[in-house]
Amino acid sequence: MARTDLTRAELELYRPEVREPHDFDLFWAETLAEAAAHELDARFEPVATPFSTVEVFDVSFGGFAGDRIHAWLTMPAGRSEPLPAVVEFLGYTGGRGLPGERLDWASAGYAHLLVDTRGQGAGWGGGATSDPHGSGASGTGFMTRGIESPHSYYYRRVYTDAVRAVSAVRAHPDVDATRVAVHGISQGGGIALAVSGLVPDLVAAMPDVPFLCHIERGMELSARDPFAELTRYLAVYRSRAEQVLTTLSYFDAVNFAARANAPALFSVALMDPVCPPSTVYAAYHRYSAAEKGMVVYPYNEHEGGGAQQRFAQIGWLGERTGASRYQ
Repeated sequence: MARTDLTRAELELYRPEVREPHDFDLFWAETLAEAAAHELDARFEPVATPFSTVEVFDVSFGGFAGDRIHAWLTMPAGRSEPLPAVVEFLGYTGGRGLPGERLDWASAGYAHLLVDTRGQGAGWGGGATSDPHGSGASGTGFMTRGIESPHSYYYRRVYTDAVRAVSAVRAHPDVDATRVAVHGISQGGGIALAVSGLVPDLVAAMPDVPFLCHIERGMELSARDPFAELTRYLAVYRSRAEQVLTTLSYFDAVNFAARANAPALFSVALMDPVCPPSTVYAAYHRYSAAEKGMVVYPYNEHEGGGAQQRFAQIGWLGERTGASRYQ
């Protein structure tokens, strides 16, 4: 795969103007207030697994409109004090998988909440959370569901669920509510950025090769799904471009990054054909916290840094939470 975006030197200087609606903050304040009117009702049911070093809980909580959202909470066995937590959001079409399938964060000393993305899971992993809300005409995938309006758009529900997931993990008595970080790869990275702009007291954010950033540019550069779902839709609904782009501006991770205050560790892959690196840098440069860093993988595609990046995250987050001695 060859580079198809800006050079690294150009990326370091890339600070584009990204469409932002004038009522962005009001829209999200009202959305989260509507969600808060529903009981969180976080439930943690122990699950039997073949692993002796961790305990796993089947979690559910009230998300957007009170819909039940599912997750796995994995924690070190034998813990003696409240733990810092990592709330992880999943990549596009993925589900939470099997209990105990993901042991890395718990093995590093964290409570790890792996959150289903509503309606997804059939692409890989397998999910347990439905999306009971309908939409107008849409293409394949999730990017155009309810895109007629920001109020009906699919990611309004997803981002709200994600904010509520942070509240849910904080409700567990063995979690230190003051030390909660968010993490995700691709779609999960974009969701993590949205939460970082909506939840003001996170200890850290770790978005890897994040999707949903600088969406208009992603549509222009990427021929791959999920961005291509949007261009295929507009190739049919030619007169709806302005309406669609306005809707998407309420969900562009760049606009959430501009409101974030938690320390952040980003990653980007410079040969990524799914999330062009300039879209990631657009979010990184707008990320408003004083402490932020970018790990660059010059020769990788959308797989990014893989296990190498996870090791870097464990060491970086450990310095901010005291949970890990890994360096």
